[in-house]
Amino acid sequence: MDLSLFFAGTGGSVPAARRGLPAVLVRRGGDRLLFDCGEGTQRQLLRSVGLVDMDSVFVTHFHADHWLGLPGMLKSLALRERDLPLAVYGPRGIAELMGVMRIIYGRLPFELSVVELDPAQAVERDGYRVAAVPVQHGAREAYGYALVEDERAGEFDPGAAERLGVSPGPDFGRLQRGHPVDGVSPEQVMGPPRQGRKIVLSGDTAPCEALAVAAHEADVLVHEATFSDEEADRARETFHSTARQAAELARGAQARMLALTHISSRYAGSEVREEARAAFAATEAPRDFDTIEVPFPERGPAALIRWSGRGARPGAEPGEAEPPAAGEPAAAGTISSP
Repeated sequence: MDLSLFFAGTGGSVPAARRGLPAVLVRRGGDRLLFDCGEGTQRQLLRSVGLVDMDSVFVTHFHADHWLGLPGMLKSLALRERDLPLAVYGPRGIAELMGVMRIIYGRLPFELSVVELDPAQAVERDGYRVAAVPVQHGAREAYGYALVEDERAGEFDPGAAERLGVSPGPDFGRLQRGHPVDGVSPEQVMGPPRQGRKIVLSGDTAPCEALAVAAHEADVLVHEATFSDEEADRARETFHSTARQAAELARGAQARMLALTHISSRYAGSEVREEARAAFAATEAPRDFDTIEVPFPERGPAALIRWSGRGARPGAEPGEAEPPAAGEPAAAGTISSP
């Protein structure tokens, strides 16, 4: 089962020349889940992977840079005659916000459900769940989200099965699916259950205990890094995090990879990444259109894959290629080094 994060927008507060506003598309098998939808998100998707038929949108909080792209995207989906249902999840108040936006997107040809989540409430899906994590970002309720897969069956031991008299072939498959074969039970030939994968997205937040608990042993923690450490006072005043604080939280939570987002336009990206790596080496700072692939743990760690079309994005005018950010290698379709 494939699992990946596509970074449609990695900037913060205002769009920059090379960073759009917050939006992360999580792809798991055939499911497409969008986390936040900043202004211009549909354009970012059209310039890269296309305006995919996501079935859920999760809004972290109600600052405009995290939802302003949603009414335009809904209108575009309507004009494309989408007929699949779409669910929008968020903190208490999301129903009121969507009601006000109705004047913009109008009548839709598909079912739109709006769901207000309580803190720690989980949305159950086939094989995984998405739980709302209360974070600290001012007076109003704000969430991060944790996508947690169900526990997987243990590894099958074909040698043990043969020693117990089971012949290779269809009977091996029956045992792996949990059915006994000729008196041999699955427990005799299957290893201990294996943990599913976990992705945690912080939204905007100051460092907080609830997020640290949710991120324990996460395969990927996507954490905002609006400021560098020299702006720690400003980060505290605005309920944001510095890159170092994000790294310290990731280290304490024993996360396997930290991805920094919501990066202020005052930074290129490499400087906040290096600040975080001083505290947590497994840190990346994705750029727009980069992807993090998250394999099962036994197949290796998560890996950042740079956007292969960065020099000539779909729809770009001739000569519109973007140079790498200051201090960044001109990578294209390569996995970044640690």
